[in-house]
Amino acid sequence: MPRAMPRVRFLLLALLPAFAGCQIFSAQPEQAVVPAVRMQGELSNVDNRLVFRPCQEQRRFTLEDGGNTGVVQESAALLNNGKGTLFVDLQGQLLASKVPGSDGQINLSRLYRIQSEGQNCSDLNFKRLTLRASGHEPDWVINANNKGMILERPGQEALVLPYLEEQLPEGRFSLSSDANGKHLELWVAPQRCVDSMSGSVQHLSAELRVDGQVLRGCAYYGGALQD
Repeated sequence: MPRAMPRVRFLLLALLPAFAGCQIFSAQPEQAVVPAVRMQGELSNVDNRLVFRPCQEQRRFTLEDGGNTGVVQESAALLNNGKGTLFVDLQGQLLASKVPGSDGQINLSRLYRIQSEGQNCSDLNFKRLTLRASGHEPDWVINANNKGMILERPGQEALVLPYLEEQLPEGRFSLSSDANGKHLELWVAPQRCVDSMSGSVQHLSAELRVDGQVLRGCAYYGGALQD
């Protein structure tokens, strides 16, 4: 028996590569991760399903709220008895769908804004912006890109200003400027915000401090910002 041990050990060692090869071929291939994409378009309710049609397209996608964004509740509040269409700015994965008449499914991960009026697919300036913020009483709008920002208020000349951006904890940030004798600060936080006039829902809250005033409103990322 002691003489047989080296032979048994040799046979076991010889079989190890074979076992390793079996493990390699039996392993399941890894599925490719589908990247999330940002899109804008029309949202409607069809047969109790949310259907999304991208801007300038005829394709229709069923919408699944995988990110718990609240789009079902938000759309129900804005649609007139479930009828009509909304404008929506979203991010999600494009997947196959088994729903008849659908070109696919969007697994929603982020809702930037949803609205029944205002800026929509015809907004040619959207792709050049990094941020748009606005508020009411009094009305104000800030459009920002990588080169600067413009503050517009009714009855006043538009202010074109350079700015410094400061990143803050918890996804907050600020834009500030001391140019042209004006001190301006725009503070932005990742918080659901409802426009007091239109009822639109945006993913950022905003606070503007200018001319000794503190003005509040909502904001969203423009198409030029890859977040």
